[in-house]
Amino acid sequence: MSKMTPLPHADFSWRIRVYYEDTDTGGVVFYANYLKFFERARTEWLRAAGVGQRTLEQTDGVMFVVKNTSVDYHAPAKLDDELELTVVVERLGRVGVDFIQQAWRLGEDKPTLLATGRISVACVNAVTFRPQGIPKQVLHNIKPGARHAAAA
Repeated sequence: MSKMTPLPHADFSWRIRVYYEDTDTGGVVFYANYLKFFERARTEWLRAAGVGQRTLEQTDGVMFVVKNTSVDYHAPAKLDDELELTVVVERLGRVGVDFIQQAWRLGEDKPTLLATGRISVACVNAVTFRPQGIPKQVLHNIKPGARHAAAA
């Protein structure tokens, strides 16, 4: 599923559906899977900004790695729920990016906030894994406030 329209104040959003593999024995999305969902949304946000992660590694010799995460859970997602995952660039530095991401359940009168994550990523050398500056063109493409539309 692809992104349709971002929720207010989102730089980007991506829609997914909850599958059996995402749920625990209680029938709700397993808590750690929100981190997977957020990762997918950030990857699609980069792609929509013209930044392919494999290309970034091959041409610039760098990649993004997660440095820190925290997630607050507000309500459960269940099997077959349609979720909209949002990406907001909170801070863009020379070597890292801080995001606020949210998961929203759709299909009701109004979206329901399910989880809010704060994720920090760092740009590192793909060989040494030492911090390295984000390439200038990438910095330009991902500046805060730039709204990107995903390919349908």
